[in-house]
Amino acid sequence: MDQQVEEMTLLLMYLTSWEENVGTKKNPIKVLRSWKGYPFDAINMLIDKHDLRGSFRAKSAMLTEQGIKRAEQLKEKYLH
Repeated sequence: MDQQVEEMTLLLMYLTSWEENVGTKKNPIKVLRSWKGYPFDAINMLIDKHDLRGSFRAKSAMLTEQGIKRAEQLKEKYLH
């Protein structure tokens, strides 16, 4: 897997993500989710590296805290 493909996949997933509440009213937990419409090899690599979390059946994945931090670094690297 080309490292740039993996990096661009994570960056695009971050840039197109939306905030979702997975907690309760008393204990709201906000997460970022994104559609998994990218190369499966890249998505699987990001899951293996703990940048994403999600079921293989789901059409979207959750960005982990680590994935969000890495995506923000990639944003600085490629977009600034």
